[in-house]
Amino acid sequence: MAVTVHLDVVSAETSIFSGLVEAIQITGSEGELGIHPGHAPLLTTLLPGMVRLVKQFGEEEIIYINGGVLEIQPGTVTVLADTAIRAEDLDEQAALDAKKRAEEHIANPTADFEYAEAAMELAEAIAQLRLIRKLRK
Repeated sequence: MAVTVHLDVVSAETSIFSGLVEAIQITGSEGELGIHPGHAPLLTTLLPGMVRLVKQFGEEEIIYINGGVLEIQPGTVTVLADTAIRAEDLDEQAALDAKKRAEEHIANPTADFEYAEAAMELAEAIAQLRLIRKLRK
């Protein structure tokens, strides 16, 4: 039997995953993280992108998050995200539209323009599109 750790992926709306996993891949604020059972305790912010998890018995699942916080404790890993969506539920057209809107806001700023907000919207849309394209391969 493979060594596992308990993972909870929780968004503001719901708990999207709770169970035993063999490995987790996620993008932290300092770069890519590979998490396995026995990982040292850690608390870090997360960037928009994917949570790739290998469930008990080797089944893989991918979840999109728009950022959040990762906490690793002995025996438990928790991902707290504002938004978490199973990769197969992502809407490519909505992501393309969001990317286009963000690019237009950056290219044509108005009086109430918030660069940080537009840049975050653009980063989220690009992360979703990367994940959608990765799933196609």
